[in-house]
Amino acid sequence: MVRDFIIYTKVKIGSNMDLVYFVLTSFGLTQILTYGKVLKAVRPKNYFFHCSMCMGFWVGVFLLGINKYTELFSFDYSLTNAFLLGCLSSGTSYILCQVFGDNGIKIERMEKS
Repeated sequence: MVRDFIIYTKVKIGSNMDLVYFVLTSFGLTQILTYGKVLKAVRPKNYFFHCSMCMGFWVGVFLLGINKYTELFSFDYSLTNAFLLGCLSSGTSYILCQVFGDNGIKIERMEKS
């Protein structure tokens, strides 16, 4: 019985780590594609390519498409997973972009009117 619990726990922890790796990978790729100076010369001028939420969605869909080539995370291929992982990537990329900047955590002070 203890052995079954340990095996179940390992599987459960692994699946949670898949989401952590996915979120960190999607945030990193979104940052590079949206704000990276290396790609500035070839990045189109459309708003889409400067929006971490827009780019984050398609990064999530792209990462689902290549997940069989990596050992960081593993998700089943389906239209539902593509949509949900795109939304997860979009939301977390946007939030992390709002919290962290080039100089660390962003702290803004609001002045009273």
